[in-house]
Amino acid sequence: MFWYHVLDYFFLIFHTILTLFNIVGWIWRKIRLANFITLSLTALSWFGLGLFYGIGFCPLTEWHWQVLEKLGVRNLPYSYIQYLIYRLAHVNMNPNLVEIATAVVFIIAFFASTYLNFIKGRFIHKSR
Repeated sequence: MFWYHVLDYFFLIFHTILTLFNIVGWIWRKIRLANFITLSLTALSWFGLGLFYGIGFCPLTEWHWQVLEKLGVRNLPYSYIQYLIYRLAHVNMNPNLVEIATAVVFIIAFFASTYLNFIKGRFIHKSR
């Protein structure tokens, strides 16, 4: 049982950091390409694996849910973000609102990362 608690905290910390990195990683020039890669992998998971497991599917969420079920946690939401908000702030938000906000933030981050990595970066290199 001890190791399930360790895994729970591992997933909580790792997945939260990855989520935050996806949201704001495009801001810093040195990590922009890594941010674009993690955003792309997230999109592939949500929409590629999502074709088989349901749109928005994330293996990290699935594995974390399996750990939490071993710990006796039931009635987990579909959305990791909704779970994270509840776990950290004890606020139960409307699932549709969370899904829309998650999609909007993801799209903004993805376009910002794409623009800064490939479009703006291309013009900067041409002007030098």
